Amino acid sequence: MSHDSPLIASLRTAVEAAPGDVPLRLHLAELLIAEGRPDAAVAEAAVALQHAPGDEAARALMLRAMGGPQQPQQPQQSVQPVQQHQQVRSAAEPPTPADGFDWKAAENEVKGAVPPRFVAPESATTPEAPLAADGSGDPGDASAWETEVPTLRLADVGGMEEVKERLEAAFLAPLRNPELRKLYGKSLRGGLLLYGPPGCGKTFIARAVAGELGASFMSVSVNDVLDMWIGNSERNMHEIFRTARRQAPCVVFLDELDALGAKRSRMASSGMRNTVNQLLTELDGVGAANDGVFVLAATNVPWDVDIALRRPGRLDRTLLVLPPDAPARESILRYHLSERPIESVDLGKLVKATENFSGADLAHVCESASETALLDSARTGTVRLINMKDLLAATKAVRPSTEPWFATARNVAMYANDGGSYDDLMAYLKKTRRL
Repeated sequence: MSHDSPLIASLRTAVEAAPGDVPLRLHLAELLIAEGRPDAAVAEAAVALQHAPGDEAARALMLRAMGGPQQPQQPQQSVQPVQQHQQVRSAAEPPTPADGFDWKAAENEVKGAVPPRFVAPESATTPEAPLAADGSGDPGDASAWETEVPTLRLADVGGMEEVKERLEAAFLAPLRNPELRKLYGKSLRGGLLLYGPPGCGKTFIARAVAGELGASFMSVSVNDVLDMWIGNSERNMHEIFRTARRQAPCVVFLDELDALGAKRSRMASSGMRNTVNQLLTELDGVGAANDGVFVLAATNVPWDVDIALRRPGRLDRTLLVLPPDAPARESILRYHLSERPIESVDLGKLVKATENFSGADLAHVCESASETALLDSARTGTVRLINMKDLLAATKAVRPSTEPWFATARNVAMYANDGGSYDDLMAYLKKTRRL
């Protein structure tokens, strides 16, 4: 504040950095009282009581700031008799304030006077949460990270047979055959990186894998991890994996991995480098087994992901998720048209007209055709159904959003395919005569 003295301003900065430091906050309140600012002191004392409800010093300071009768000069000698008196009081006798001050009335008076510093769910992890011996937090505390159990299955994913086969080998077959898994020494842990053009269903596939495994699903984005306070981003990353281990089997889906695990050599911020380091540590499972924790990650730009994340034992398997093939496009179009009023729609013809369209492009085609029919009905005053003409016109108006991605990926596949990381992409580009 502009009217704070230098000492008080410094103390406020220290309190903001350590909001749970009750003695420091009470010292600030003492100085505010000395400067004749009891209202500000009441606010600080109230916050101190939120952190330490039974703190006698905080109660006494609140009393002084509100102008009530003060405690004796030597509280250490006076507290003991008061406590003894309260212990022998009859259970039927109504409680009376031992210090002559009505704390209940004071609580009602200041209730709501101090707004919360943060707006967050009650279950959110706060910096003041008690830590266990390993610094991971109390295992009994409710986690701030929510999981779900998807009902999707791979059968709900139309087409994409090659993708399904790779997923079967990486995750599903070992889980369904525990004896074979034991025979071949296959661990129930692993990481798979899904990459490809945007809007082609990488998140949908990850949810379907979780549903197929009967596992919990946790979707994590950069907004869930990054925090402005030093050390909190790493703590958030650790808490995510700690929750997944507790709820195993669990699929942790790292969306937009290029933001969460970008190349550290290009980072100017030490905080982001530390976050990537923490992710590497969690993938290795240091201090806790990762059996039953399946890590799926998705990115549109795998060439921007830190190479250490793709080391064997981490996200060591990659899977190219291409634009939906013909059976997948038919399933997607049928889904988006199923609840709309249509007539005489030739799905086979529509599938041929939407080659190279992503799933998001196909949804947009159906939306555009609906808008055309709706606007025509509003102008004429006669409701009509969505027809093939509307849909074909929409396919011509909507350009495939995958083409710019393939233009960039072509250069990467040609000049940066070290170790054969993008051989599957090279094969597809040759097959479609883009290379």
